[in-house]
Amino acid sequence: MRQKNFSKITVKEIIQDCGVNRNTFYYHFDDIYALLRWMLTEEAIEVVKHFDLLVDYEDAIRFIMDYADENDYIISCAYDAIGRDEKAQKHLEPEFKDFLANFYTEALAGTLVDWAREKHMKDKEKIILYLKTVIETNLNYFNL
Repeated sequence: MRQKNFSKITVKEIIQDCGVNRNTFYYHFDDIYALLRWMLTEEAIEVVKHFDLLVDYEDAIRFIMDYADENDYIISCAYDAIGRDEKAQKHLEPEFKDFLANFYTEALAGTLVDWAREKHMKDKEKIILYLKTVIETNLNYFNL
């Protein structure tokens, strides 16, 4: 993706670079978008495993943002590719759904813990509205 836009990359190029045959590729992935989703999910899982998100959430967010800066070409290509591919948005692998559920569970728990510690300074109704907006937006995006 450093040399070529994602939409221009072919399965043939991938299998040649990786030294595997076409059947092996299709045994593991339905298409190139499934490979991209798998790659991004695996990267995210590796990041999450290194942090206790209830304690180290700031470090985790900083790490993710640094990663995004260092790998902006991947993220730009992925965003463009997935944004244009309706199938990629509607079809989610079960593992990715599990990842999303865990991600949002940790995010919600962290937000609620923060609110509980500082509830005298934070508007409960605003927090509820923010959480509702985030959840509804993402449920609609992923068609969950």
